[in-house]
Amino acid sequence: MMESGAPICHTCGEQVGHDANGELFVACHECNYPMCKSCFEFEIKEGRKVCLRCGSPYDENLLDDVEKKGSGNQSTMASHFNDSQDVGIHARHISSVSTVDSEMNDEYGNPIWKNRVESWKDKKNKKKKSSPKAENEPAQVPTEQQMEEKPSAEASEPLSIVYPIPRNKLTPYRAVIIMRLVILGLFFHYRITNPVDSAFGLWLTSVICEIWFAFSWVLDQFPKWNPVNRETFIERLSARYEREGEPSQLAGVDFFVSTVDPLKEPPLITANTVLSILAVDYPVDKVSCYVSDDGAAMLTFESLVETAEFARKWVPFCKKYSIEPRAPEFYFSQKIDYLKDKVQPSFVKERRAMKRDYEEYKVRVNALVAKAQKTPEEGWTMQDGTPWPGNNTRDHPGMIQVFLGNTGARDIEGNELPRLVYVSREKRPGYQHHKKAGAENALVRVSAVLTNAPYILNVDCDHYVNNSKAVREAMCILMDPQVGRDVCYVQFPQRFDGIDKSDRYANRNVVFFDVNMKGLDGIQGPVYVGTGCVFNRQALYGYGPPSMPSLRKGKDSSSCFSCCCPSKKKPAQDPAEVYRDAKREDLNAAIFNLTEIDNYDEHERSMLISQLSFEKTFGLSSVFIESTLMENGGVPESANSSTLIKEAIHVIGCGYEEKTEWGKEIGWIYGSVTEDILSGFKMHCRGWRSIYCMPVRPAFKGSAPINLSDRLHQVLRWALGSVEIFFSRHCPLWYGFGGGRLKWLQRLAYINTIVYPFTSLPLIAYCTIPAVCLLTGKFIIPTLSNLASMLFLGLFISIIVTAVLELRWSGVSIEDLWRNEQFWVIGGVSAHLFAVFQGFLKMLAGIDTNFTVTAKAAEDTEFGELYMVKWTTLLIPPTTLLIINIVGVVAGFSDALNKGYEAWGPLFGKVFFAFWVILHLYPFLKGLMGRQNRTPTIVVLWSVLLASVFSLVWVKINPFVNKVDNTLVAETCISIDC
Repeated sequence: MMESGAPICHTCGEQVGHDANGELFVACHECNYPMCKSCFEFEIKEGRKVCLRCGSPYDENLLDDVEKKGSGNQSTMASHFNDSQDVGIHARHISSVSTVDSEMNDEYGNPIWKNRVESWKDKKNKKKKSSPKAENEPAQVPTEQQMEEKPSAEASEPLSIVYPIPRNKLTPYRAVIIMRLVILGLFFHYRITNPVDSAFGLWLTSVICEIWFAFSWVLDQFPKWNPVNRETFIERLSARYEREGEPSQLAGVDFFVSTVDPLKEPPLITANTVLSILAVDYPVDKVSCYVSDDGAAMLTFESLVETAEFARKWVPFCKKYSIEPRAPEFYFSQKIDYLKDKVQPSFVKERRAMKRDYEEYKVRVNALVAKAQKTPEEGWTMQDGTPWPGNNTRDHPGMIQVFLGNTGARDIEGNELPRLVYVSREKRPGYQHHKKAGAENALVRVSAVLTNAPYILNVDCDHYVNNSKAVREAMCILMDPQVGRDVCYVQFPQRFDGIDKSDRYANRNVVFFDVNMKGLDGIQGPVYVGTGCVFNRQALYGYGPPSMPSLRKGKDSSSCFSCCCPSKKKPAQDPAEVYRDAKREDLNAAIFNLTEIDNYDEHERSMLISQLSFEKTFGLSSVFIESTLMENGGVPESANSSTLIKEAIHVIGCGYEEKTEWGKEIGWIYGSVTEDILSGFKMHCRGWRSIYCMPVRPAFKGSAPINLSDRLHQVLRWALGSVEIFFSRHCPLWYGFGGGRLKWLQRLAYINTIVYPFTSLPLIAYCTIPAVCLLTGKFIIPTLSNLASMLFLGLFISIIVTAVLELRWSGVSIEDLWRNEQFWVIGGVSAHLFAVFQGFLKMLAGIDTNFTVTAKAAEDTEFGELYMVKWTTLLIPPTTLLIINIVGVVAGFSDALNKGYEAWGPLFGKVFFAFWVILHLYPFLKGLMGRQNRTPTIVVLWSVLLASVFSLVWVKINPFVNKVDNTLVAETCISIDC
């Protein structure tokens, strides 16, 4: 393998070069954005003194060097751009070409591989023929180059910009974080040096819990050190890639929609998601929608047939009147003035007709659902009388059906529609299918064979497109030549419908999506959350970012702290991991070093790109391997549609991934039920960065489980996935240090995502301590001195001020923050605890435990499901904590009444902590009690009843009073002659 050398400048296409010290020139030390010194000087002279990608100010020393050079370098800069224009700018748009020598072609007998070689040879010959002509006619300039030289002002501007948080908001926030860290150190010094001898066990337990809470706070807080905001410019995107009178140059996008069981995931919801995708505001020839039916249900297939027919009416209606959202169920249910901004006289009439058509469509789909409730003994039969291939959901062939598209039905106005493809991968007994991750990887291969768009957008079946311009928002980042080159995915926040205003179980996750994700966007990018994400297909194929320099074999590379300590040596690696890294670098070079392929001889080219190495990585499909080499996407012109369908069936076979890198290095990564976190982590370890996009109108909206039991089971699944990653080889505590491409704050964030379930153990202990203190009369804190009082007061003030300043820069409401804190306790003492327990069982004994939910009937109201009572074992721990803390409070007050006023002082400290637990578990108590408007009465009645009963019992029988000496009692009885 030949070394790739210095990274390529993203502005001019030349190598970055070296500085005066002989080291690689780095313009921005925050994000290491590749830019050569000449382009950097040009940016400074234009008045731009912040990095275009991350928004960080450039180093003052570099700025001083540029200013000292004076104006003499302006002509040099101009000549630099003129010289590099043809080589650098156009080199970025050359399609990647696979080349194998003639002996390799003859050996494998692969016609498609031969076509790639011939295509490369033709391009090479054309280039040689055109070069002398260019020398003879230097004044002639190609039309395309003329257009690039004189673009419109709007088209030449960046497609997105970074808005750092204002200093007057961020500086106090950081100062309080540091102050809180110092106070924590003083607090623990006091706690450890002042043990409580009378309650040593309680004191030691509380100190251990507090140390773990402080560690968890550090993991959660410091990745939010540098939050940023972003703004995209859709108008500039259109001006650059959609010029009037020319074909659209926007990149293609393949949408993935995954579903499993149509009885649990209603087909009507999935259909609305599909309809919103088909009606998206994007060129129809650039959009393809793939629906993965992993349950092979005939109901899903038939509902998709109905959906394709209704789309012929729905899509032109949406685009004609620019309606939002473009999911019909949610559009027609809006309680707003639908005539607002609609001036066409025919709108009202067409809307009424469309609503009538939609109601008829719903009747047909619901009839299919009703019919599917009972499966015939002989199985389902299709219209032609043949059995449905998916009657056995665990043993069936792969199925693909293409609806709509350029060769299918058009809309009622005769216009082309986006392509809609039904996919159900093959399943056979004895094969590991890897659930959702396996289904997504099958869609990656199918889409690569049929359409091969360079970008992939995946959504859950219940997350519809709420903003028809969402794809354009993502393209403002991914297609920006200054930003998108190193971006593996653009993540949108999740927003939800159907949640009550109080959001008692923090279903919206506002704190995570509006605070934590903004913080990660300022480091290396947000984590992948499983839906509403636009991927760079090349990143899913396991390649590293094109501008990232290769890891030089045999030499030390920087560790994860390279941004701070670049001279540190690379730690020792396992030989197997070194071999895997070497193979990955070979693949990276095979794709991204093709611009230098003319420098290699025939033997080096055949070694550089070997079909055999690709087959070992991607599987035995020459058509799919061909697609991986097309960096800009697209299907070969010579491809036959019937041949492509056969190849698509081949790549979704259950044995296709055997002895390949799928699920290990390529696509969605296997090994955890939260494959989203794991897949994003692998990409970040390769050096990619992700971007967080928050348009004003939410891009996607979905549904969330709003009752208590379903919400706890959702959190249980997330926590179990984190525990699985913790016990796997991909644990962020030790994985990915060799390359030094994962920033240390980003690593802290990933460590936080896998260790947070373990907080349940100290949390449940800490929530039990107040009740034990009240029942025993002991306390975990000795008599407070003035210094100790100041430390406690300072700690509480710093916690409050940190929260207030965080609310200030993020825009999150205090109610959302409080709900998040409450459910952190509720989920921590229930779902997270069971996830840790289940994770240990799975690791040690291989036992996979499932916690079932028993559902009862919901009331027929707007939020009827919220008041549904479901019993599950997850409810036991928080219920127990509530009872013992309430009993402890009653016992504490009863004991204080017996002892007199001297006991009231120590009581308040104990009761404070008990009330802290009860207040955090209050939403859980409301969930147990039923309807919202009946809860206060029930709570008051039960509280009075329990307080009365326990008070009477406590006065009569107090097990914690001093034991009476039996001998003294006997002597007293004798003395009075009893």
